[in-house]
Amino acid sequence: MKADSVNIHPSWKEVLKGEFESDYFSEIKNFLLREKKAGKKIYPPGPLIFNAFDSTPFKKVKVVILGQDPYHGPGQAIGLSFSVPKGVKPPPSLINVFKEIESDLGIAPPDHGDLSHWASQGVFLLNAILTVEHKKAGSHRKMGWEKFTDAVIKTLSDRREQLVFLLWGNFAKTKIPLIDQMKHYVLDSPHPSPLARGGFFNNHHFSKTNELLIQSGKKPINWTVH
Repeated sequence: MKADSVNIHPSWKEVLKGEFESDYFSEIKNFLLREKKAGKKIYPPGPLIFNAFDSTPFKKVKVVILGQDPYHGPGQAIGLSFSVPKGVKPPPSLINVFKEIESDLGIAPPDHGDLSHWASQGVFLLNAILTVEHKKAGSHRKMGWEKFTDAVIKTLSDRREQLVFLLWGNFAKTKIPLIDQMKHYVLDSPHPSPLARGGFFNNHHFSKTNELLIQSGKKPINWTVH
């Protein structure tokens, strides 16, 4: 799983070169190889592990939506946080995201949960942990991914300006110290999961994000899911 053997945009290979060449990243790679050799099903499929990085080049990132780890059911995870492929029923958290978009912007919920259209516009859909074992949520925590994605967030904070970070839930909020809030915007709220008892609703993050982007001289996001 070298940086040159996965689907990842060259701009990310360049800015994360030190991470990809580190000892801890080699350990992540070796862990995944051992798991696969042992016959375990790992999601998302290898070519999609870095889908967020392939879909949204470093210089095109405008918004960051941070998830925790990939969906752990068959066919769900596509390497974009909160997103599932067309033909797969959107999970409850994503349904609540769509409900908030409808309430906030009047955009009707789509009939699928593929957020690739957001990614192509500069919405970086990053999971803090990039892989998971079949039917075992959180199974790849503390295997090194968090160190890698913390470095990703810090690199974005250090080398870009006026990004909008959407941090949903207590886990995402732990990443606030990695973000220079003198340079960037942070919007946080409860998680869209039904377990948060509706705390996510009425946060107006989607309209607020577009207001901040326009204020920064950037094109707003079309939150319609195509």
